[in-house]
Amino acid sequence: MLKHRGFPGRLPGTDFQFTLRRANPKGATELTRRERRSDRRPPDRRADEAFFKALWEHFGAEPFERGNLDVGRLSWLYGREVIPATDPFDASDYEAMLVIDLHAAKQSYPHIVED
Repeated sequence: MLKHRGFPGRLPGTDFQFTLRRANPKGATELTRRERRSDRRPPDRRADEAFFKALWEHFGAEPFERGNLDVGRLSWLYGREVIPATDPFDASDYEAMLVIDLHAAKQSYPHIVED
């Protein structure tokens, strides 16, 4: 499992985790799309935004490996702002390649992804 050096481990001052310390010996948890409803709590929304901002600052528009990124936090963005970079795509592989969908990201987080 690739460890993304320099990537924040969590949202400062909270328990919202952004990265894993070590790989699961039973294998990677499958990445699935989670629906973001309009009634989500503000701290959850802030965590999503901070995680996306970290992804954008760390990787930009380049493809990146899932590695030690937290699957729970990544699942809130998967299928919208973060999409598979390869076909076929294995959603339960630490080496799976992802990329930021610029069109969706500009709609969801226009203040982070600026032209």
